[in-house]
Amino acid sequence: MAKSIAGPEIERLIQLLAKLPGLGPRSARRATLHLVKRREQLLAPLTTAMGEALAHVRVCSACGNIDTRDPCTICCDPGRDQSTVVVVEDVADLWALERAKALNAAYHVLGGVLSPLEGVGPDDLTIGRLVDRVAEGRVKELIIAVNATVEGQTTAHYLIDQLAGFDLKITRLAHGVPVGGELDYLDEGTLSAAMRSRTAF
Repeated sequence: MAKSIAGPEIERLIQLLAKLPGLGPRSARRATLHLVKRREQLLAPLTTAMGEALAHVRVCSACGNIDTRDPCTICCDPGRDQSTVVVVEDVADLWALERAKALNAAYHVLGGVLSPLEGVGPDDLTIGRLVDRVAEGRVKELIIAVNATVEGQTTAHYLIDQLAGFDLKITRLAHGVPVGGELDYLDEGTLSAAMRSRTAF
């Protein structure tokens, strides 16, 4: 076992930071050292911001987004097309679509994808709440924007089966060549999907 090089408070901070995505033990040590060196400029404001987030952040009961209000800012926006709902796996996907300003629609966060190997079934996701939303009759189009993985596509097919009885247009994101992409650098799966999803000029 490695010998501790700092007090327990600093070691605890390193251990907690190391649990964040993209940060391993070494990066966590560097981040901790940077924060501790700049206590007044960074650590104190960060501590305050994290306390406020802990006290005020909520999960939107309508769509599953994370915000400081419930329903969230997106769901309360009167300029949103509430008849179109984009279904995403995670809040990070919702935020990515919002940054792209691709569509002025509502959202529904599933909270993951179906994965029998990891023990994730329909009851572990917000699929039932999505079906209830559609059953209310206000949703006219559902855009399934899940990742192009086996689990993502399995989840998409399951959703389509669950929503088969409703008068609803169901679409999905196009798969294929990314903007600015060069064919020589793309994998075979992406090229095949692009060929199958080709459109007229």
